[in-house]
Amino acid sequence: MKFKMIHENYNVYDLDKTMAFFEKALGLKEKRRHPAEDGSFIIVYMGNDASDFELELTWNRDRDKPYDLGENDFHLAFRVDDFDKAHELHKEMGCICFENPKMGIYFIEDPNGYWLEILPGLLEENS
Repeated sequence: MKFKMIHENYNVYDLDKTMAFFEKALGLKEKRRHPAEDGSFIIVYMGNDASDFELELTWNRDRDKPYDLGENDFHLAFRVDDFDKAHELHKEMGCICFENPKMGIYFIEDPNGYWLEILPGLLEENS
């Protein structure tokens, strides 16, 4: 049996702000969306041409405050072909929340408090 990862879900408080962040910071674009018939939720799938993996953003209408992410001991990782340029962009955006120069990585934080790891290196197919 083989399993293929297809998406990761993040529940978000402000859908438009979150989508704008992921587009600017990581080049993700909306691929499709699924709004509930009664308007109680909207699911948006974001991705890019580097992979068929998608980020699923779920907005719930009745949510009246940001989500509690606990100690935030989880993250999604992105490999980038131009690490210095990405770091410069994220520094300008003010979203770098942790850097580990010895490991050659850093993390950015989205508007909801989710951490995203940025790794240097070539983008390779099937990696």
